[in-house]
Amino acid sequence: MASEKTIILTAEQEEKLRQPIDEYVGGIQSKIDALRVDGVDKIVEIQNAIDGIKRDRILSKQGKQTKIAALTKSLQKAKAVEKKNKAEISKLISDAESYLNSHFNTDYYQAVKASCQQEKLQAQAKYQQSVAELTKEHQAALSKLSDPHEIKDEKYVHKNRLFDAKMQRAQAFQSIKDRQHAAFDYRYHLIDMLRMSKFTAGEAVAQRWENYRYTFNRRDFFLRNGLYIAIIVIFIALCIITPIVKGVPLLTVNNVLNILQQASPRMFLALGVAGLILLAGTDLSIGRMVGMGMTAATIIMHQGPNTGSVFGHIFDFTGMPVLVRVLLALVVCIILCTIFTAIAGFFTAKFKMHPFISTMANMLVIFGLVTYSTKGVSFGAIESTIPEMIIPKINNSFPTIILWAVAAVAIVWFIWNKTTFGKNLFAVGGNAEAAAVSGI
Repeated sequence: MASEKTIILTAEQEEKLRQPIDEYVGGIQSKIDALRVDGVDKIVEIQNAIDGIKRDRILSKQGKQTKIAALTKSLQKAKAVEKKNKAEISKLISDAESYLNSHFNTDYYQAVKASCQQEKLQAQAKYQQSVAELTKEHQAALSKLSDPHEIKDEKYVHKNRLFDAKMQRAQAFQSIKDRQHAAFDYRYHLIDMLRMSKFTAGEAVAQRWENYRYTFNRRDFFLRNGLYIAIIVIFIALCIITPIVKGVPLLTVNNVLNILQQASPRMFLALGVAGLILLAGTDLSIGRMVGMGMTAATIIMHQGPNTGSVFGHIFDFTGMPVLVRVLLALVVCIILCTIFTAIAGFFTAKFKMHPFISTMANMLVIFGLVTYSTKGVSFGAIESTIPEMIIPKINNSFPTIILWAVAAVAIVWFIWNKTTFGKNLFAVGGNAEAAAVSGI
């Protein structure tokens, strides 16, 4: 027990361990702050003032220009001071970071971490002791009871007392976790002040990993990622079972490339529907529109005269150059899909019809129209040179459409997460009324 007392730190002992670090880094921080007063701090102050003048609707244009011109002169002086002090500030920051690298973990954080581990063991032992005492009391109480209702009540009370003990342990664990996390974050708080929130890549990664560990909850993790985990487990199981049953390997290079090649076109469709889902909508007609577009494109790019007719008319576009046919097919597909999407959007926007209903009706209309116009007859193949022209293969093995799909994912990710338009999508999908009030 004596060793536990020496390992488990009090708040005063922890502060005492941190004091030399505070004094050393704090002294350097004071010097840096003094050097920044007429440099970086002044620049930030002047830039904020200029932004305020630009947003001011009372000042005249001439008045704004006069004030901005005066502030610009002060800004140039502040930038000159910043440039003059930059080398000295960098040297001081390097000195402080070197000290933190040498002393923070060994002199402070490791001691706090060991203390937290010991506290956790102590909390677990206390919980086990409490459970043992409660169980003993419960057994003693049951031995004195004979009425079934009283026994049932006693079991219910015992269950609640065990739950309370478990919650007390959880609170103790969370308090210990908070303490260790605060100790870890203190280092980056000091670096934040030194660098003005300009962390290095390694420091940013370390903070993200610590924050992930700190906020990680097993139950929430499985609730959020259970579907993905199930898909991965099924995929791994099939990769193991298929070679046993079929006698051939599944994960060959050709098989993987074929899967990616077949999935890549669907990625463009998925990204489009995902944008609708962000807006709290959906599009059930996407599959039928793809079928309609494929039919129209096949008719235009067909190899030789078409084997099927559309409303009784057989089209023949073989007299047109291949490139023109490709562009025509693209334009026709865009026009057809835009028309039918606009119809569903009109009913959703004008009559407040749920997208599920409007797009389902759209789906049935498209299916009926395509089936009636073509009599359900399948068409032949397109010109063999077109796939090679549109989606050529690198080294005759790697389909470039995979790269297109990856590029599309990257572009859409950037739009959703790094642009105002993307943020507005999330806002409207989360709460359309609040977004409207906010002017979105």
